[in-house]
Amino acid sequence: MGPVSLIVTGGGGGLPDIVESARRAEAAGFAGVWGTEFYDRSATVSLAAMAQATERVTIGSAIAYAFGRTPVVLAAEARDLDEISARRLILGLGTGTRRMQTDWHGLDGEHPASRMEELVPLVRRLLRLHEGPVDHDGRFYRLHVRPTAPVGPPPRTDLPIFLAGVNPRMIQAAGTVGDGLVGHPLFTPEYVREVARPALERGAERAGRDEPVPIAGYLTCSVGEDRDAARQAARAIVAFNSTVKTYRVVHRLHGFEEHAERIREAWMSGDFARAVEAVPDEMLDTIALAGTADEVRARYAERWDGLYEHTLLWPPAFGGMAAVRAVIDAFNYRGRT
Repeated sequence: MGPVSLIVTGGGGGLPDIVESARRAEAAGFAGVWGTEFYDRSATVSLAAMAQATERVTIGSAIAYAFGRTPVVLAAEARDLDEISARRLILGLGTGTRRMQTDWHGLDGEHPASRMEELVPLVRRLLRLHEGPVDHDGRFYRLHVRPTAPVGPPPRTDLPIFLAGVNPRMIQAAGTVGDGLVGHPLFTPEYVREVARPALERGAERAGRDEPVPIAGYLTCSVGEDRDAARQAARAIVAFNSTVKTYRVVHRLHGFEEHAERIREAWMSGDFARAVEAVPDEMLDTIALAGTADEVRARYAERWDGLYEHTLLWPPAFGGMAAVRAVIDAFNYRGRT
């Protein structure tokens, strides 16, 4: 079984819990620790804390909101994070849903893939600011940056930038301007093989690139001695993600659209318990890992091992640190060698 990484949520706690989770994951032999972002958590601050608490693991953002920051701020934060982590950074950028863009960031939510295709090359140019001024007048961004003091080179001008995407158009953008794709928690092996990989290839061809584009894929992972409780926790995560109509493209491939509609109806009416119960076992086991430690490891080896270049195990945040530690213990490479 190949090495995996951990989505570090802090188990619903604060930065000290995030740091502790990162340390535990590194000690257990995980390949990387990746931070999330929401309306109450900054991915970049979390990454800085995790970078200083670890020595060897990859530090990644899954994801930081690309459109909530200006290109200059993104490039400056990337430069700092790569320095703090001694060049261990993978910068994962995402757009969020259209409602997040409009309601959280005050944007129009229009043309996110095209906007991302303009943004990422611009960030790369700003990482090379030591080579000269940057003047850009584009469709979405206008900036003219002329340093008034000497600018030193960053740790890397080619630090990897991964883009999050679900629908083929955004995945194609990741193949065109990104160094990789951050796969969604609803992704399945079938969706990756039949939709995501081909879209990445189309994007890479569009950019004249021959090398395969890697995927860092979320995988909801709920582990517990109480098998039913662990599966119920994962069922809640699947239900929550299934409420977003944009993600129906994954459900459509598996014939889960009717389930997704029932989940959404229950969720929107405030009946969260009914929404969770509307996730059948087949849907749960197609999308997530859930059960006892032995069961989860066996299912991972059978269905998920080797699917992604970076497998990002995602414990249910509402399970607290116990849920995080259960995933770390279940995949403790050093403890099982």
